[in-house]
Amino acid sequence: MKLLRVGTAGAERPALLDAEGVLRDLSGIVPDIDGPLLADSAALGRIRAAADAGSLPALDADGLRVGPPLARIGKVVCIGLNYHDHARETGAEPPAEPVVFFKAADTVVGPYDTVLVPRRSVKTDWEVELAVVIGRTARYLDSHEEALAHVAGYAVAHDVSEREFQIERGGTWDKGKNCETFNPLGPWLVTADEVPDPQALSLKLWVNGELKQDGTTAEQIFPVAEVVRYVSQFMTLYPGDVINTGTPAGVALGQPEPKPFLRAGDVVELEIAGLGRQRQELKDA
Repeated sequence: MKLLRVGTAGAERPALLDAEGVLRDLSGIVPDIDGPLLADSAALGRIRAAADAGSLPALDADGLRVGPPLARIGKVVCIGLNYHDHARETGAEPPAEPVVFFKAADTVVGPYDTVLVPRRSVKTDWEVELAVVIGRTARYLDSHEEALAHVAGYAVAHDVSEREFQIERGGTWDKGKNCETFNPLGPWLVTADEVPDPQALSLKLWVNGELKQDGTTAEQIFPVAEVVRYVSQFMTLYPGDVINTGTPAGVALGQPEPKPFLRAGDVVELEIAGLGRQRQELKDA
């Protein structure tokens, strides 16, 4: 299933995109798309049954904002330097263990919402990423099979980063990762049954129409199953938590001088095969 949330910010309603591309209203069946829903197999079954029966009312998508596909996210765990080609382009050694950092849940915005360039920013960068959405409470997982069984679905994430804040200002990466609007998510949460192999997905990103990133999750140093298993050794993952699993080569940081960092007025578009496409215009904060 392709689950999403539509409407004005803070007042989104749950919806489903059916196999014919028609937007369907779920608000008569479930209150929202969130962690409790993803953990409730009976509720998900009701959605599937209604979709199969064709009983869900259609929504007019014209002019309707698409919000983040997940409400009340508990935490956003991020994995850095998780693609062989990205490590090479930045001159970094591939890590021996996953590099883990966090984004605050309030950085998450809709897939077509405006991204704000922070004040005094000179190195705002783009990163297309596969987001993993947790569907069952996960702690101390033992195997890759067990890890994947705890995944509810997948989505497109844009891990926007400010490289000066992240790398040159001391401390951890958090200052360059948590600026407002720095994690567009969606358009859909695609349930795990529609993604039989998360290591066989193509990722692409364009800036002002120019292709910048063209990668595949096959290049991940630590595959999705290992990322989920590994993270569960250090923290409990709850339904509705999100893991951003890293970006392939092609970011501004890895390009020759002068590096083409983002500015107000730029337009970024990104997509992952089967998971949908995003588009953001950048404006000054």
